[in-house]
Amino acid sequence: MIQNVIGYKRAQTERELKLLQGYPLESLLNFTELATEYGYVSEQHTVTTDDGYILTMFRITRGKNCHGPIRNPPVLLMHGLLMSSDSWMDAGPKAGLAYLISDLCYDLWVPNMRGSYYSKKHIKLDPAKDQEFWDFSTMEIAYYDIPATIDYILKHTMFDKINYIGYSQGGGTFLMMNSERLEYHDKIGVGILLEPATRLTYTRSQLFRLLLEYYRANLPYLYQIGIYEALPLGGIEQKFAAYICKDYVIANTVCRQFLSLIDSFHPGSIETETIRVLVGHFPAGTSVKNMAYYGQALNVDVFQKFDYGSSRNLQMYGTAQPPTFNLSAVTVPIVVIHGRNDFLTSPADVDWVTSHLPNVLENYYVVDPLSNHFDVPYSQFNARNILPTIKKYLKMFS
Repeated sequence: MIQNVIGYKRAQTERELKLLQGYPLESLLNFTELATEYGYVSEQHTVTTDDGYILTMFRITRGKNCHGPIRNPPVLLMHGLLMSSDSWMDAGPKAGLAYLISDLCYDLWVPNMRGSYYSKKHIKLDPAKDQEFWDFSTMEIAYYDIPATIDYILKHTMFDKINYIGYSQGGGTFLMMNSERLEYHDKIGVGILLEPATRLTYTRSQLFRLLLEYYRANLPYLYQIGIYEALPLGGIEQKFAAYICKDYVIANTVCRQFLSLIDSFHPGSIETETIRVLVGHFPAGTSVKNMAYYGQALNVDVFQKFDYGSSRNLQMYGTAQPPTFNLSAVTVPIVVIHGRNDFLTSPADVDWVTSHLPNVLENYYVVDPLSNHFDVPYSQFNARNILPTIKKYLKMFS
């Protein structure tokens, strides 16, 4: 109890010092604090997976601008790689999807996957000491984390279905889960996938390629020197970005240019204030193994499981090559929303995976030709560009 009080006071002191240094307040607030700041009612929930990971999930029970009855079933909104639930708040109440969807009067649940800032606990393992904690990639997220969050929501709300919205990694892992765990098909009304990350064969971002290739090529060496976690919140990279980008002029020039080097340039889409805020919550961390998995995805033209090398693959899978995910088994109704200017999950790769799914209701291209990957969580144009399609299908399955 005393340690908790001391820790809280220390955190408050650090926050006050950062405010004096010019950090924007929103960049220092967590999910529930951001919700409260803008008049939204939120809750915090704890979910334990079958393999012992303890995940934090947030819920917005009613949007500030919802003036009618709550619609059902509940909606699950899943973040992308290196992100957390905070990413859905960073663009503010006029553009952040957590605000916009809850304002449509949906009971909104926003999970955090293992290894991210909010979900670094386990019933037995210590992430600071045990390498085994970090021995996961998207496969474990798909097989354990998403099912655990779905089951928790259904049990808590007493509904028999949820509607799922997944961004980037959150879209790819949804397809993995539904190809491996067919029993979850009946628990989902519709899956709305925003720029889903599956194979990355035609990824155009050279900086993103270099980052992922680094983790793929150096995974054994990183393990040898005891590095298992990638790009955590509070790490050198995140702290440096938050410090540099807190300045409005630098955020609008240097930091904006850096985002354009990772994805593509979309002038006017992400407000400067959003850049100042998002670097307080991003990157939020994952495992180096997960980063290596995406590095592997750059070099194949299929959507497959983690490649351990031929001998280990034989032990793990019974084949020298890692098996591909059976997309034809994913019979859940799917809606895909993506942009033509996405340099991370390219239109060619998204169209490829869409063509292999048996129940695609719509493969929707955002009308804005410059719409890119980072626009989904951060663009000020979300209410115009992607919300109408999300609204249409949530209503259809509500």
